[in-house]
Amino acid sequence: MSFYVFARGVVFLVSKLLYSVRYEGLEHIPDSGFILCSNHISQFDPIFVAVKVKPQCFFMAKEELFKFKPLGLLLRALGAFPVARGKGDTSAIDHSVELVKNKKVVAIFPEGHRSKTGELQKIKSGAVLVAAEAGCSILPCVIKKGKRRFLRRPVTVRYGPCISKEQLGILNRSPSEIRAANRLLTGTLGGLLEGTHV
Repeated sequence: MSFYVFARGVVFLVSKLLYSVRYEGLEHIPDSGFILCSNHISQFDPIFVAVKVKPQCFFMAKEELFKFKPLGLLLRALGAFPVARGKGDTSAIDHSVELVKNKKVVAIFPEGHRSKTGELQKIKSGAVLVAAEAGCSILPCVIKKGKRRFLRRPVTVRYGPCISKEQLGILNRSPSEIRAANRLLTGTLGGLLEGTHV
């Protein structure tokens, strides 16, 4: 058993003390070589979205988390890698492309930060840029919390059908194509979130 599988299992068991999690749309998860995009509402989100994905998920994580060395070492051991938010971090994009081309799964929270209200925030273009460069599909995923019942809060994690590279329509990587693909991703995540019940 790898350290990733062990750590993922331990943290998921801890999360079950606080949350009652239901999964929907598991049939949409591909075998490998894709980008997983989800909204972001809590610190347990990486576990919620990854625990049902068989291959290891490699997460983009804000670079601030890596400044505390013990935490940074743990995150890297779990496959996370830093991204400098708001700075056009091409190294994180390049690393993501390399991972996907090697049939790995890259997980991205494209809002860039947690939503305090649970509503979908503005989507950044990093995910569609990686998809365009790697020629891969995007697996959309949403997480929705309900009101606390006794000791635990109900959570629904829902995966939607993949957005294929053809649907993204990024042929020349022009700004207009990137914006259109980002609008498609935003609309897909927003529709999934609206149609998800807890």
